[in-house]
Amino acid sequence: MNSKRTQQISEEVRRAISDVIQNKLKDPRVPDIVSVSRVDVTNDLSFAKVYISFFTNEVEEAMQGINSSKGFIKKELSRMIKLRAMPELIFIHDDSIERGLEMNRLINEVNHGNRRDS
Repeated sequence: MNSKRTQQISEEVRRAISDVIQNKLKDPRVPDIVSVSRVDVTNDLSFAKVYISFFTNEVEEAMQGINSSKGFIKKELSRMIKLRAMPELIFIHDDSIERGLEMNRLINEVNHGNRRDS
């Protein structure tokens, strides 16, 4: 399958998974604010790596909730997207938001420290 088609499917899967998690998933371990930052679907559409960020300190618990809901998410996904075979979902915690926030905090510390020195 060409990469443009794979990218289109990846984006469609990303939007659909985000919708399912935000609006249909009722697992109390999963926080209200979840970001599906990226989905990478393999060329043969057999697997989809789903990169997900949480706005909580309970990341392990949230990942357990997402992984235990994998069957439900896949079933809802198959209702929303018409594919011959739905890819196997692999959820991966994406900590890029947390790292970005930490970088901002460090930059602010340096900037405030420089102002005091002047």
